[in-house]
Amino acid sequence: MAVEEETILAARIEVPEHILFQEVTGNSALLNLNTETYYGLDEIGTRMWEVLGEASSVAAAAETLAGEYDAPVETIRADLVELVADLDARGLVTLSY
Repeated sequence: MAVEEETILAARIEVPEHILFQEVTGNSALLNLNTETYYGLDEIGTRMWEVLGEASSVAAAAETLAGEYDAPVETIRADLVELVADLDARGLVTLSY
């Protein structure tokens, strides 16, 4: 079941204990120890991951990133919602409210 955009924007992400994160030269990899699968992030995805981990919500992360990348907040929100929905579907994050 897909999570709605407003629900994702209001959520804070949490990283389960079975997920390992490693950054290498700006890019990063997430490893799900339960499924033994990798998920790669490019430089922008890695920055999104970092900000999401610090922000009080996905919407707050979008505000921070919109300022950093001088991009419309609506565009950043859409990109973050897509990323978080994908990470959630793969079991790489959980959403808390």
